Amino acid sequence: MTDNRIRLERKNKIAVVTMNRPEKNNAFDSSMFEALEQVTRELDRDHPRAVVLTGTDDRAFCSGFDVSLENPMTTEFLDAVNKKDTALAGKLINRMRSAIDGFVGLPVPIIAAVNGLAYGGGMELATRCDLRVMDIGAELCFSEVRLGLMPDWGGGACLARLVGSAHATDLILTARVVNADEAARIGLINRVSDRGRCLDDAMKLAEQISSNGPKAVSHALAVLRQSRDLPLKEALDKEAETAAKLIASGECIHGITAFMEKKTPQFPD
Repeated sequence: MTDNRIRLERKNKIAVVTMNRPEKNNAFDSSMFEALEQVTRELDRDHPRAVVLTGTDDRAFCSGFDVSLENPMTTEFLDAVNKKDTALAGKLINRMRSAIDGFVGLPVPIIAAVNGLAYGGGMELATRCDLRVMDIGAELCFSEVRLGLMPDWGGGACLARLVGSAHATDLILTARVVNADEAARIGLINRVSDRGRCLDDAMKLAEQISSNGPKAVSHALAVLRQSRDLPLKEALDKEAETAAKLIASGECIHGITAFMEKKTPQFPD
């Protein structure tokens, strides 16, 4: 794996993906994007039942894009600025988005364990996960406009769908820092953890999900993801169509039999 910038560990049926560049607050450079793509390919070959994404140490989850000259992608960025080249800027954005889209598009629940600051692209990455667990001392910030930029990893559009247009407009246009209490109040996160317990709590959530039927979880997750972009009638039809396929797969027989026998179901992978 590229310089061990992103670590992958498997714990039973759960995969833990750790952004591992603490000297840069886990900011993404070209090698990080390459490592994320490599991890995504490995997870896609052998699906876990859930993925937990977190950052090394307790200072940062991810601080977004590394704008230092040590990052080769910064040269592309500056070229686009100096040449006022929209196509070149779009190419760079597509390169980043491709890596992010592939990871969050894995057909299993992805849980962000926001163990420290999540700024800019890091906040976008957390927003694009399916669930978010946040350390009580962590900070969230869509910081892009402070630099004369805007969200471009897909986090802006997803934020509006997650918390509503009014909250999304506030957070993106002010670039203000949001603490755990406010994040929970507006529905930006799902759980608040005691200091230092974020990863543990995210793992408990992943274990709870993993105990359920894997086909049921993946089918329901697919409908939840797709429904955000569909009119209600189409979303209802998609739900019914997917539920019928799930029933026909036969996985439910394990759950129903265990329920009737008053046992804990054991679903096969």
